[in-house]
Amino acid sequence: MFRLAKKLKKLGLSESGAATVEFVIVFPFFVGIFLSSFEVAMMNMRAVMMERAMDLTVREIRLSSGAELNYDEILEDVCDRASIIPDCLNVVRMELQAVDKDNFAGIQDNPDCVKRDQDVLPLVRFRNGVENELMLIRVCAVIDPFFPNLGVGRSMPVDSTGGYQVIASSAFVNEPK
Repeated sequence: MFRLAKKLKKLGLSESGAATVEFVIVFPFFVGIFLSSFEVAMMNMRAVMMERAMDLTVREIRLSSGAELNYDEILEDVCDRASIIPDCLNVVRMELQAVDKDNFAGIQDNPDCVKRDQDVLPLVRFRNGVENELMLIRVCAVIDPFFPNLGVGRSMPVDSTGGYQVIASSAFVNEPK
């Protein structure tokens, strides 16, 4: 019994393995922070690229001087410029509507994003305006988080399919022909 007590005392005073215990406690925390930082960086990069693509496309629309707008062509332009959005043509929806200058209400609060759990997509609000009319355009993409059950990915507002929304909007005036 005396030998067992002596060995247990020696084991209790030993400091070999102390760093391992600290590592096991702290490492998951740092990995969580790193993965959350990556998730936030990718989310922000996608949002910035979507805004940039939207701005460049709207600039091109303004310079086209009254050309008829086509939903598919504009969507393709946005997707070509927002190359960081995965499967862009299938996860992005656009809305275009004229602004009533007398009763400005803006664009609706809830963006018309892709509903990935529906087989048939509802009709998109996309209406060309007339000359000198102020137009609001909004693009919405639904994107899956990289780490949905970890850190920031767990607290992101997601839809029923587990994707979060990236939204970009802009305004322009239809130029006279």
